[in-house]
Amino acid sequence: MLEIIINKSKEQKEIALVENGKLVEYYLDEESIRKEGNIYIGIVKDIVKGMQSAFVNIGTEKNSFIHVKDVVPQVDEKIEKRIDKKIKDVVKSGEKILIQIKKDSNEKKGARTSTHIKLTGKYVILMPNTNIVTISQKIENDKERERLLEIVKKVLPENTGAIVRTAALKKNGEEIEKDLNQLVEKWKKIKAKFDKAPNKPQLLFKSPSFLEKLILDLPENKIEKIEVNEQKEYEEIRKMLNDINEKISLELSENIFEKYELEKQIEKTKQRKIWLNCGGFITIDQTEALVAIDVNSGKFTG
Repeated sequence: MLEIIINKSKEQKEIALVENGKLVEYYLDEESIRKEGNIYIGIVKDIVKGMQSAFVNIGTEKNSFIHVKDVVPQVDEKIEKRIDKKIKDVVKSGEKILIQIKKDSNEKKGARTSTHIKLTGKYVILMPNTNIVTISQKIENDKERERLLEIVKKVLPENTGAIVRTAALKKNGEEIEKDLNQLVEKWKKIKAKFDKAPNKPQLLFKSPSFLEKLILDLPENKIEKIEVNEQKEYEEIRKMLNDINEKISLELSENIFEKYELEKQIEKTKQRKIWLNCGGFITIDQTEALVAIDVNSGKFTG
């Protein structure tokens, strides 16, 4: 039994994915800080020829960063060769561009952005301004891949690509088409806003909440229940479930982390040294550039 437990306080929102009482995933959802997936009007500020990049003002504290490869049009390199261009040839200082955040900013760096927009649905990821259409590699059956490709290509507007997600496997055409059409309409609204807006940095589209992403990414019918400790959060989740047409049981409870005895399990995830059931242990050290994981035999003698 897979459940999502949400503990909301004034300071933060904790999300725990629990399987038969055991914590399998844990997240601190900082929605006020997280901007990944958001779509903005950006104004190009500085061109950095040596890095083939540009800094773009999106209205946040730090200017965002964009590389030339995230500006030139996407092509299917199996069919046609990508044309190498210089950053000065594709964007100009003061230009208004439509960009999406790929990676959030941190204390030292601004957000990493791209003009290659992606809108994620339950079965399809829509990619405007490209003709690339691909199927998830986890769908291996050739006939099923052909079927899904035919369904998607029939609905896709001109100069619009897509990635068919694993969740689309064996789904009927109507469900996939409905999901795709909703994404197309969402894109039309974003593009219309961009075309009408003045040359000023602003947010055009806020990405789905962390919880919604989690539900969309998990296999269908796997989540049996969502339990939350706050009334306002309960109402927002109920509306979100209705919007994405998910029939998941939703409950409002108090002291849910105590009820499921999650505090000790969460505390273990924060430790640098973690003992394994076999007697060995691992140590985890995180730096700005990488995460180092060291495996040690410890008490294991086999």
